[in-house]
Amino acid sequence: MTSRLSGLRVLLVEDEMLVCMDIADMLEGFGCTVVGPAARVAQAFAILDAENVDVALLDVNLGREKSYPIVDRLSEKGTPVLLSTGYAELDPPYDRCPRVQKPYSRDHLARSLEKVLVQTGPAGT
Repeated sequence: MTSRLSGLRVLLVEDEMLVCMDIADMLEGFGCTVVGPAARVAQAFAILDAENVDVALLDVNLGREKSYPIVDRLSEKGTPVLLSTGYAELDPPYDRCPRVQKPYSRDHLARSLEKVLVQTGPAGT
Protein backbone atom coordinates (compact mmCIF):
# COMPACT_ATOMS: atom_id res chain seq x y z
CA MET A 1 0.00 0.00 0.00
CA THR A 2 2.70 2.52 0.91
CA SER A 3 4.60 2.13 -2.39
CA ARG A 4 2.47 4.96 -3.83
CA LEU A 5 3.83 7.21 -1.11
CA SER A 6 7.48 6.37 -1.70
CA GLY A 7 9.52 9.34 -2.84
CA LEU A 8 6.94 11.96 -1.89
CA ARG A 9 8.11 15.14 -0.17
CA VAL A 10 5.72 15.70 2.74
CA LEU A 11 5.54 18.97 4.64
CA LEU A 12 4.93 18.01 8.26
CA VAL A 13 3.46 20.65 10.58
CA GLU A 14 2.97 19.47 14.18
CA ASP A 15 3.61 21.36 17.41
CA GLU A 16 3.90 18.39 19.80
CA MET A 17 7.48 17.12 19.57
CA LEU A 18 6.84 13.48 20.49
CA VAL A 19 3.83 13.25 18.18
CA CYS A 20 5.89 14.89 15.43
CA MET A 21 8.70 12.37 15.85
CA ASP A 22 6.22 9.48 15.69
CA ILE A 23 4.57 10.84 12.54
CA ALA A 24 7.94 11.53 10.91
CA ASP A 25 8.94 7.91 11.58
CA MET A 26 5.71 6.70 9.96
CA LEU A 27 6.23 8.91 6.90
CA GLU A 28 9.84 7.82 6.50
CA GLY A 29 8.68 4.21 6.84
CA PHE A 30 6.41 4.82 3.82
CA GLY A 31 9.45 6.02 1.87
CA CYS A 32 8.54 9.70 2.11
CA THR A 33 10.95 12.55 2.66
CA VAL A 34 9.82 14.69 5.58
CA VAL A 35 10.10 18.38 4.77
CA GLY A 36 10.35 20.38 7.95
CA PRO A 37 8.94 19.71 10.38
CA ALA A 38 7.42 23.00 11.45
CA ALA A 39 5.60 23.80 14.68
CA ARG A 40 4.25 27.24 13.72
CA VAL A 41 2.69 28.91 10.70
CA ALA A 42 5.66 31.23 10.17
CA GLN A 43 8.06 28.26 10.19
CA ALA A 44 5.92 26.45 7.62
CA PHE A 45 5.88 29.53 5.39
CA ALA A 46 9.68 29.80 5.59
CA ILE A 47 10.00 26.14 4.61
CA LEU A 48 7.57 26.60 1.71
CA ASP A 49 9.63 29.57 0.49
CA ALA A 50 12.70 27.34 0.30
CA GLU A 51 11.36 23.86 -0.49
CA ASN A 52 9.01 22.10 -2.88
CA VAL A 53 6.51 19.67 -1.40
CA ASP A 54 4.18 17.10 -2.95
CA VAL A 55 1.67 16.93 -0.11
CA ALA A 56 1.25 18.38 3.39
CA LEU A 57 0.17 16.84 6.70
CA LEU A 58 -0.92 19.70 8.95
CA ASP A 59 -1.92 19.59 12.59
CA VAL A 60 -4.86 21.99 12.81
CA ASN A 61 -4.23 23.35 16.30
CA LEU A 62 -0.72 24.77 16.70
CA GLY A 63 -0.89 26.16 20.22
CA ARG A 64 -2.30 29.68 19.92
CA GLU A 65 -2.70 29.53 16.15
CA LYS A 66 -4.31 27.29 13.57
CA SER A 67 -2.75 25.95 10.40
CA TYR A 68 -5.50 27.43 8.19
CA PRO A 69 -3.19 30.05 6.57
CA ILE A 70 -0.91 27.18 5.48
CA VAL A 71 -3.91 25.40 3.94
CA ASP A 72 -4.74 28.57 2.02
CA ARG A 73 -1.22 28.98 0.69
CA LEU A 74 -0.92 25.34 -0.33
CA SER A 75 -4.35 25.40 -1.98
CA GLU A 76 -3.24 28.35 -4.12
CA LYS A 77 -0.30 26.23 -5.29
CA GLY A 78 -2.46 23.15 -5.90
CA THR A 79 -0.67 21.15 -3.21
CA PRO A 80 -2.78 18.41 -1.58
CA VAL A 81 -3.37 18.83 2.15
CA LEU A 82 -4.35 16.35 4.83
CA LEU A 83 -5.38 17.89 8.14
CA SER A 84 -4.51 16.09 11.36
CA THR A 85 -6.75 16.84 14.33
CA GLY A 86 -7.99 15.56 17.63
CA TYR A 87 -11.13 17.68 17.32
CA ALA A 88 -14.42 16.66 15.72
CA GLU A 89 -15.27 20.17 14.49
CA LEU A 90 -13.25 22.37 12.17
CA ASP A 91 -13.96 25.95 11.13
CA PRO A 92 -15.67 26.48 7.76
CA PRO A 93 -14.53 26.26 4.98
CA TYR A 94 -11.72 24.04 6.30
CA ASP A 95 -14.26 21.51 7.53
CA ARG A 96 -14.38 20.30 3.91
CA CYS A 97 -10.66 19.48 3.83
CA PRO A 98 -9.57 15.85 4.00
CA ARG A 99 -8.55 14.94 7.53
CA VAL A 100 -7.23 12.18 9.68
CA GLN A 101 -8.52 11.96 13.25
CA LYS A 102 -5.93 11.67 16.04
CA PRO A 103 -4.83 9.27 17.28
CA TYR A 104 -4.32 7.31 14.09
CA SER A 105 -2.44 4.19 13.15
CA ARG A 106 0.30 3.85 10.57
CA ASP A 107 -2.12 2.10 8.18
CA HIS A 108 -4.81 4.73 8.64
CA LEU A 109 -2.32 7.50 7.88
CA ALA A 110 -1.10 5.71 4.76
CA ARG A 111 -4.65 5.16 3.49
CA SER A 112 -5.59 8.78 4.23
CA LEU A 113 -2.55 10.16 2.37
CA GLU A 114 -3.17 7.86 -0.58
CA LYS A 115 -6.81 8.95 -0.73
CA VAL A 116 -5.82 12.64 -0.78
CA LEU A 117 -3.35 11.97 -3.59
CA VAL A 118 -5.91 10.02 -5.62
CA GLN A 119 -8.44 12.85 -5.22
CA THR A 120 -6.07 15.69 -6.07
CA GLY A 121 -2.80 14.22 -7.33
CA PRO A 122 0.59 15.26 -5.94
CA ALA A 123 1.65 18.84 -6.51
CA GLY A 124 3.14 19.48 -9.90
CA THR A 125 1.25 16.68 -11.70
